[in-house]
Amino acid sequence: MSRERFVVHLPVLAADLDGARGFARAVCRALGFLADVERAGTTVSREDEQSVRHWVWCDRLLDGGRRCPRAADHEGECGPR
Repeated sequence: MSRERFVVHLPVLAADLDGARGFARAVCRALGFLADVERAGTTVSREDEQSVRHWVWCDRLLDGGRRCPRAADHEGECGPR
């Protein structure tokens, strides 16, 4: 039996976009033990602009097909911290 993919929308209060991204990163780390959570696909949006999404994690591919584990818009080269 194949499984479907779903997106869970969890409204939170944050002071700004950076705060919302930080909260999302903390949630991803807390749920990292769950194999079905796709951390790399995490985005945030303003409540009244849900069609405008901002990446939480860097989306660049590294050697071996893995994605960069650093935050979106990070400074410096991609790779482990």
